[in-house]
Amino acid sequence: MQFLGFKDYRIAGRRLAAELAIPYQEVGVHRFPDGEHRLTLPLPVAETVLVCRSLFEPNSKLVDLLLLSETARSHGARNLVLVAPYLCYMRQDKAFHPGEAISQHIIGRHLADMFDVVITVDPHMHRTPSLADAVPAKKAITLSATHPLADHLATSGRDWLLAGPDEESEQWVKSIAELCGLPYIIGRKERRGDREVSIRFPDVDIKQRPVALIDDVISTGRTLAESARYLLNGGAEEVQCFATHLLPHAGAAATLCEAGVSLVNSTDSIESAGETIHLAPLLAGAIRQHL
Repeated sequence: MQFLGFKDYRIAGRRLAAELAIPYQEVGVHRFPDGEHRLTLPLPVAETVLVCRSLFEPNSKLVDLLLLSETARSHGARNLVLVAPYLCYMRQDKAFHPGEAISQHIIGRHLADMFDVVITVDPHMHRTPSLADAVPAKKAITLSATHPLADHLATSGRDWLLAGPDEESEQWVKSIAELCGLPYIIGRKERRGDREVSIRFPDVDIKQRPVALIDDVISTGRTLAESARYLLNGGAEEVQCFATHLLPHAGAAATLCEAGVSLVNSTDSIESAGETIHLAPLLAGAIRQHL
């Protein structure tokens, strides 16, 4: 098996290659003044090629993957595997307004055309039953970061109260709570007019307890910030945030800090300042199982 990574996901890519005991090789990407890319693959190309790249800020990366897959197959690759810890364009699974593109279906089909196997972690899908429905590759594998997150919380030695900001987060919070034997609560959104939203939690004693706020994706951080304020005003000793994916350019870290959150923890699905939980063991285990 040949392992190919990219400069923009080099640190996490090297971790995964080391976990698999496979040499890390990097795809050369040259950007021309007009924005086009020239890709250069390390030769020779193996029969099975594993490509590791986070698809955060995906548009040019998708073109890179198209160039890579065609080039790798032309040099003898027979089995192409994409490991994309953050998978793009999974949110839009229907046309909410006339003329909207259903990007999940479109991008999913293109990824399935390029790769035989697609592996990702906690894709942001609401109504699609499985990854295979969105990405009809020969194998479409969804992993969950619940175990790495639970391990991180359990090894801290603290008596956490887990909290989810809303009903959508409950599946992750409940799973993590069961894995590490900790209690949890789930918030409820209350709308105050057209734009203002408040979060309320069940009436439980949180005084002098550390609270771990958990969600799958931290984007702007506004909902978690509102949750943190409520919990801190209720007497929580400390509030930290935990998520699979932390989007680094939306100002979430600053928003959460202003709300009193002491630390933002995330996996390395996207390389950013908040990453504290490495996905390499989880990903390597799935690769060994399915390849």
